[in-house]
Amino acid sequence: MTHPLETATNPSPEPSTPSPPDSTITLSESYNASGIQEVLDQLDRELVGLRPVKTRIREIAALLVVARARTEMGLPSASPSLHMSFTGRPGTGKTTVAGRMSQILHRLGYVRKGHVVTATRDDLVGQYIGHTAPKTREILKKAMGGVLFIDEAYYLYRPENERDYGAEAIEILLQVMEEKRDDLVVIFAGYKERMDVFYQSNPGLSSRVANHIDFPDYQPGELLAIARLILASEHYRFSEAACDAFQAYILRRMQLPFFANARSIRNAIDRARMRQARRLFERMGAPLSRTDLMTIEAEDITASRVFQGELEGLDPARPLS
Repeated sequence: MTHPLETATNPSPEPSTPSPPDSTITLSESYNASGIQEVLDQLDRELVGLRPVKTRIREIAALLVVARARTEMGLPSASPSLHMSFTGRPGTGKTTVAGRMSQILHRLGYVRKGHVVTATRDDLVGQYIGHTAPKTREILKKAMGGVLFIDEAYYLYRPENERDYGAEAIEILLQVMEEKRDDLVVIFAGYKERMDVFYQSNPGLSSRVANHIDFPDYQPGELLAIARLILASEHYRFSEAACDAFQAYILRRMQLPFFANARSIRNAIDRARMRQARRLFERMGAPLSRTDLMTIEAEDITASRVFQGELEGLDPARPLS
């Protein structure tokens, strides 16, 4: 009986009959037909900044286009190693980029479906003997034909616990990453320092991950731009004074624990909207204009506990961004 992971894959195309030496090919035709530019444009709209990340994604896309052109011209071309490592703090766009990367791979024919399956240690590692292998293989089966995005991947490796089953999950991943690399791309993600240790502890894993992309923290101006994009997408706006207050909020929030870049900014906008709603509700008897309903005022920002050097979260015992 064929194992679920051994079902039809998307093998690398065989080189065609060698073309005459004077034959030519136009990369723009292949590029335009693939629709990759549409995906890259979407990435630019979705994510502020991250220029080094976007440049690297374009380089990978260019490599794949050229590899396909070589195949079409009958040139032998080894299948590019596409497994990746995304390192950076939370809220820097790693999950979003993984989604766009899967679309690029799909449009160029390197994966069959182009979907993303996100997993953590809990999805892959069991709690007793014989539990890890079926869990890991089930996740891999779901991800076949697309991208498996493993967040906080370093938690798979716990050398301090001899009875931990994470090593078993890693061994299965290594095997499938090699045998099914024409039908699955694995992206490991997490904090850079911890990921470096993770790779040093697993030479076999490090050798299979060819593309390492570091996601930098956002700068204050970029975080303000992200806030404006979030507000615009929900038909809100800052007043001039609120914009100044939010810039001050960003500088304070960045100095506090658990800062999560764009994720923290979205949480701050959500709470500002709640304060605006409460402020408007207190004016229940007064007529409200469209501008009133759309505008976040300075007082909706400065009421944050961040201005007192405290974190805002769902649980005071477990402060979140």
